[in-house]
Amino acid sequence: MIILDYKDARPIYEQVVEKFKLLILKGVLGKGEQMPSVRSLAMELSINPNTIQKAYTELERQGYIYAVKGRGNFISDSSELLDGRKEELKKRLKELYGEGKDLGMSKADFLDYMEQMEN
Repeated sequence: MIILDYKDARPIYEQVVEKFKLLILKGVLGKGEQMPSVRSLAMELSINPNTIQKAYTELERQGYIYAVKGRGNFISDSSELLDGRKEELKKRLKELYGEGKDLGMSKADFLDYMEQMEN
């Protein structure tokens, strides 16, 4: 499910958070689905359970999961989170487009580059 990159400069818990966020936003993990237990995921990834707990706490803080006392962690409704991420991407794209225009790039240049990325 999750593969960690030990050469990545980011802390392990941040990598776990990012991987789960992507799985949730892509719909691989659906609303109401139970997350792996802290212990089982820690054993699977061969890392300290405190690292997984820290990642789960961060995911809960950001609204991606919720905890049920005595039962575990579950996936939240991600539709609002997905909409928020899309808006964030639109904002970044607008900034990049403005920067590109300042450097003399045309709309056609951007579209050509986007076409190249799809192939």
